[in-house]
Amino acid sequence: METTQVNVAELNVGQTIADNIFANTQFPIIYKDTKVTYEHLHILNVFNIKSIPVYQQLSGKSKATDAVESHSIQFAEKVASFEKSYANAIQQFKKEFFNWESGAKIDMTKIRGMAIPLIEQVLENRSYIFDLNSYSNPQDYLYHHCIATGLIASIMAQKLGYEKGICIQMAIAGTLADSGMAKIPARIRDKTSKLTAHEFAEIRQHPVHSYVMVKDLGALKGEMKKAIFQHHERLNGSGYPKGIKSEDISIFSQIIAVADVYHAMTSERLYSEQKATFQVIEMIKESEFGKFDIKVVNALIAIVAELPIGTRVELSNKERAEVMFINKYAPTRPLVKITSTGEIIDLATVRSFYISRVITKADD
Repeated sequence: METTQVNVAELNVGQTIADNIFANTQFPIIYKDTKVTYEHLHILNVFNIKSIPVYQQLSGKSKATDAVESHSIQFAEKVASFEKSYANAIQQFKKEFFNWESGAKIDMTKIRGMAIPLIEQVLENRSYIFDLNSYSNPQDYLYHHCIATGLIASIMAQKLGYEKGICIQMAIAGTLADSGMAKIPARIRDKTSKLTAHEFAEIRQHPVHSYVMVKDLGALKGEMKKAIFQHHERLNGSGYPKGIKSEDISIFSQIIAVADVYHAMTSERLYSEQKATFQVIEMIKESEFGKFDIKVVNALIAIVAELPIGTRVELSNKERAEVMFINKYAPTRPLVKITSTGEIIDLATVRSFYISRVITKADD
């Protein structure tokens, strides 16, 4: 196929790049045969690349800067809409949880009604999950955790290639995985000091309570009920309530498990300070190695760490930066451009700090 050199200002989304594009980097910032997206238009402008080779095609002109700005405005509006829907879902879920404490059964119509609008948005755009931990607070953590675990589980299932119906089932299962906490006395559930052996044993029974609460729900698949029961089991046998090992643990259990751990560790709780998102990703992959299915862990990494080019982030040294390039060998440590100085830093080489959070809100 013939190629032509095209000015970046006249480059169209959908055109195909005809050669690797470098910008004083060890690896290409864009690889040959990549189809141009809004993210690529942005990175080319940031690196002040004036023209690139593309395969010839008939096309009109498209101004890169205008396209990126329009895309950003639309996303900011969608984030505001998602926040409102999420806040409403939390309030509804709290009411349901209080009903469960009083002995009421799970009302799947209400659970689906509050969850599915959020699931639809998350499955369309994974970026919404970047702010889930910031919406939470220590007092209402449990309710936030249930909703967030479900949403993260759904997007992980999507990343693993499951069809939409399964992704929705995963979201409902993730949301209900800790429903059994309603059967744990509040004095134990909300305790901020160290649990006694008896209290810890009580907590470890919550997956059993959750299973009892969901086992007769006709709208939830049997494999999802099993996942709820097993979501605290670990491949190396260190989990609970049964301490079973890899061959007996379903992948759906592992999806909820990884989503559960990720949200818990990145959120502020009554008894634990939150950790930075990318720090948690590295911990799940490295220090927790052997407990989780590597396919599931890699799905989470792909969702959270492989950020779109141009994503704004805050580093652990409080500097703000912009993602320039993702190194596929170290996705949690991309090439970033410091906002205040314009300096470009490869976090894979500079290990003294890391990305602490992704900035998505319009007012940031």
